[in-house]
Amino acid sequence: MEKIKMTTPLVEMDGDEMTRILWQMIKEKLILPYVDLKTEYYDLGLLNRNATDDQVTVDAANANKKYGVAVKCATITPNKQRMEEYPELKQMWKSPNGTIRSILDGTVFRTPILIDAIKPVVKNWKKPITIARHAYGDVYKAVDMKTEVPGTCTMTFKGEDGSEKTLSVQKVNGPAVWQGAHNKLSSIHSFARACFQYAIDTKQDLWFSTKDTIAKVYDGEFKAVFEEEFEHYKADFEKLGITYFYTLIDDAVARVIRSEGGYIWACKNYDGDVMSDMVSTAFGSLAMMTSVLVSPDGKYEYEAAHGTVTKHYYRYLKGEKTSTNPMATIFAWSGALRKRGELDGLSDLTAFADRLERACFDTLNEGVMTGDLVNLVEPGYPVRRVTSEAFLDAIAAKLG
Repeated sequence: MEKIKMTTPLVEMDGDEMTRILWQMIKEKLILPYVDLKTEYYDLGLLNRNATDDQVTVDAANANKKYGVAVKCATITPNKQRMEEYPELKQMWKSPNGTIRSILDGTVFRTPILIDAIKPVVKNWKKPITIARHAYGDVYKAVDMKTEVPGTCTMTFKGEDGSEKTLSVQKVNGPAVWQGAHNKLSSIHSFARACFQYAIDTKQDLWFSTKDTIAKVYDGEFKAVFEEEFEHYKADFEKLGITYFYTLIDDAVARVIRSEGGYIWACKNYDGDVMSDMVSTAFGSLAMMTSVLVSPDGKYEYEAAHGTVTKHYYRYLKGEKTSTNPMATIFAWSGALRKRGELDGLSDLTAFADRLERACFDTLNEGVMTGDLVNLVEPGYPVRRVTSEAFLDAIAAKLG
């Protein structure tokens, strides 16, 4: 069978640990036999980021801007424990996802992957809930420090026009920790426009939540920007019969739990990070969620929304067979291939992405599953626990 041809490369960002192992398996078993794959490859594994002083992450993000579509494996963001595991690290490198999102100025849309055999733990959820996560600033671009003695912390802004503003943060009588976060109005506007456009494209209601009663200036600006931008989309919303509303995040959480789903929930960066994990787990598994970063100028980066599955990786290194769920990583590849096909007018490539996802659903619907899903299956549905490799082989058999 002749392989499907590509005209423009995908930007391929390799990652770490167990997801890196699955990455290669997915390519070998599900993509390379059918697609004459063209990628511009970047190794975002932790040791290579360390060796390049993280320049490889910047290069990968700029390649994403150049070619328009990227697919990314899960990566390690080192903390104190990781610094001990990897003593060769020069520093506690920042999140590569944060770096990429900052360069692309994008919004992350995450949607659970649903199958009939697994019902949400929130019994009234009937439809997927999409989390729209702002992908710039807040704690991901924050600076922080620890002090040991009594004193006063201030925050000062010096304008290039010579103006200056200083606020007193707090006076303390002993050791303390401090954090300074920021956001850019241009990025907040991009976030709002991306959310409104995505709601129109998918014909779904849009909710937005912050805590402007506490962060009156910071979160208040988010609220004001969304209200301003909504005026440009209001007519389209009315025409489609969809709605936009703002509420406090604590109220939003209560509304989400009581709802039946079927809408987009827009959140600030950290809120979206936490809530997307909550939503995906409540629907089934972190490994059953799609994630795509969309920039204001129409660049796309598809990724798995979960981590590098460290425990399974150490078992793999001991020679053990693992039952790690590769679905989110497969759907990152299928999403990227579909978008590449759409942008390049390659119907065969788009059709292959659809076929790959159907093969995944057919496999799951026959009860062939990885360990994270087995105990979630409703009574009366078939279920058989298999290793990661066997699961990929079963999908490949559906494709063949």
